[in-house]
Amino acid sequence: MSGFAVPARPDKDAEAWRTQLLRDGYCIIPALLPFETLARLDEDLAPAFAATPFGRGGFYGETTRRFGRLLARSQHAEALVMHPLVREVVEGLLAPWCDTIQLNVAQAIAVHPGAPQQVPHRDQDMWRVEPGATEYLVNVIWPLTPFEADNGATLIWPRSHGGYAASHDPEEAPCAAVMAPGSALLFLGSTLHGAGPNRSDAVRRGVVVGYALGWLKPYENQWLAYPPAVARSFTPELAALVGYRQHRPNLGNYEGQCPSILLGDDIDAAIGAVDALRPDQAEMVAAYVAGQRSGG
Repeated sequence: MSGFAVPARPDKDAEAWRTQLLRDGYCIIPALLPFETLARLDEDLAPAFAATPFGRGGFYGETTRRFGRLLARSQHAEALVMHPLVREVVEGLLAPWCDTIQLNVAQAIAVHPGAPQQVPHRDQDMWRVEPGATEYLVNVIWPLTPFEADNGATLIWPRSHGGYAASHDPEEAPCAAVMAPGSALLFLGSTLHGAGPNRSDAVRRGVVVGYALGWLKPYENQWLAYPPAVARSFTPELAALVGYRQHRPNLGNYEGQCPSILLGDDIDAAIGAVDALRPDQAEMVAAYVAGQRSGG
């Protein structure tokens, strides 16, 4: 490997981190959360790590455990998903291409000793999109244990994103995202990456939180992961992020209305459909309706 991903200054604002993301395809933001928050989350997830079988298949890895539904498994997961600086970075990057962003995944991953290097891949390839046209996804990896070069730290290929994703894989070696719990690795959906080999005697544990354009089908089925009975305990902002919000025009509706009505008290009441259109669509529809009424 050519080197390690080195944390930059912690005093940069969201715009500066976005600039670095768009330039390099990734960035590591140090000291975003107290170590204790990650330790409590790791403790809450310990039973699931112990009970979850190893993956099946070459991609998920047969010496790796992974599971989702983190917001239902631990109250401490919300601090990662809703981190204000991370969300500001992500929303500013994805906002030009959508009305609202959505939670794409909240998944815990444990890479066990002896695990080989994961196949290098780009996460936006889960959708059939044109490489380099825009960015569809930003992932954030939060270590639960220290990420080291020898224990499976995520490998990142710098400047392999955007238009470079449409041509060929880079010839240069990757960087290992070495970081401690509390720091976070942000990388674009078009950035080539993969878990490194675990040559140590310890399990490397971490959490990946992904944010995508609100009109895409998410990797994790959020409505099954967090049905109304669970999502009613969420803040309105968190519930919206996991899918209890329409994306104009009328996408993700329930009976023609915003699905957030399922979190209220009158969910069995008959309701009528209500337009949820983009401004340009609303203007077009209003003009057409006015013309009809005037006999035009």
